[in-house]
Amino acid sequence: MGISKLFIVLGLAFLAIGVLWSFVGKLPGDLVFKRGNTTFFFPIVTSIVVSIILSLLFFIIGKFR
Repeated sequence: MGISKLFIVLGLAFLAIGVLWSFVGKLPGDLVFKRGNTTFFFPIVTSIVVSIILSLLFFIIGKFR
């Protein structure tokens, strides 16, 4: 697989993640702290899900090399 195909696959993966993120917004388990006019958002569950998806994607890409 050439570098151009890898970039296409990564681009499609980021596009899919972006579309899903716009519909879901935040997952249960993501932490939001609001105090006054300051908001702190810590997306721990979202980070874990994205990490698992990317790990699977890279594993699958590695199998076909």
